[in-house]
Amino acid sequence: MPNLPDVVLWSIPAFVLLTVVEMVSYRLHPDEDAAGYETKDAATSLGMGIGSLVFDFLWKIPIVAIYTAVYELTPLRVPVLWWTIPLMLLAQDFFYYWQHRGHHVIRILWACHVVHHSSRKFNLTTALRQPWTSLTSWPFYLPMIALGVHPAAIAFCYSVNLVYQFWIHTERIDKLPRPFEYVLNTPSHHRVHHASQGGYLDRNFGGILIVWDRLFGSWVGETDKPVFGLTKNIETYNPLRVATHEYAAIARDVRAATSWRERAGRVFRGPGWQPGPDTRESTGPAAPEPAA
Repeated sequence: MPNLPDVVLWSIPAFVLLTVVEMVSYRLHPDEDAAGYETKDAATSLGMGIGSLVFDFLWKIPIVAIYTAVYELTPLRVPVLWWTIPLMLLAQDFFYYWQHRGHHVIRILWACHVVHHSSRKFNLTTALRQPWTSLTSWPFYLPMIALGVHPAAIAFCYSVNLVYQFWIHTERIDKLPRPFEYVLNTPSHHRVHHASQGGYLDRNFGGILIVWDRLFGSWVGETDKPVFGLTKNIETYNPLRVATHEYAAIARDVRAATSWRERAGRVFRGPGWQPGPDTRESTGPAAPEPAA
C-alpha cells in the first residue's frame, strides 16, 4: 500500500486558523453586501462536518471492499511516483467534475449533495457542511481503479481536492488575476456555484480546475451578486433534518406518484423535474366532449 499522508488531518490547524481570521475580519471590517456569519448556521455546518467524518468511516468499509476487488482483478498497475501523482490528481479532478455534476442533475444523488448547498451563508464554515450519505460518490472513480490506480492513491487525491476547495468558500476574496481565474476554481467561480438564482444554477462544478467547466459548457462568470442557499430553503438548523430532508421529500413524492414512470422520474430525473400528462396514469375514461 502506498505510504501517503492524511492531507485532511494535517490541514485541520489551517482550517481552524483561516476560519478564525475570516470571522475576525468580519468583526473589524463588516460588509453589508456579504452574507457573513450567523452562530446557528456556523454551528450546524460544523456539526455536519463532524458527523460526516463518522459516517464516512462507516461508508469506507464497503467502498474499500469494492475498490480492492476491482484493483485485484485488473492486470494494470500505476506506480505511485513523483511524476505519476500529478497525473492521478488530474484524472481524479476530471472524474470529480462528473461526480459533482451528476449529483446536481440526478435527484437521488442531489439528496446527498444538497446538504452542502443548504446554508444561506457563504463562509469557510460552509466548506465543512458535508453530507452523511457520501456512499453515492464511489462509482465515479471505478475507471481509475480499473486502470490500475491503487485505492489509497484515490483516497489521497480526493483528500487533496477536498482540502483545496476549503479556501474557495469565502466572500472576502474578490476575483483573482485573469490567468488564475481561467484555469483554477476560485472563490468567484464557487460563489456562482452556490448561488440559487436562475442563471447561476448548476454551473461551475470543477474541484481544483475550472477548465472542465469551460470544456463541457457549464462555466458561468460572476456578474450579479449571488444569492446563496436553495431555490426552496429549509428552515431548520437540526443536523439530522439537514442531512435527510431531500430523502424525505423524495419519499413523499414517490408515495404520491400515480405511475411507475412518475416514480422513476421523482428519483432519477433532475431535482426540479415535474411529471407531464403522459407520465401519470389515467384516472378513468375521458369525459365526452360537449355536443355542438
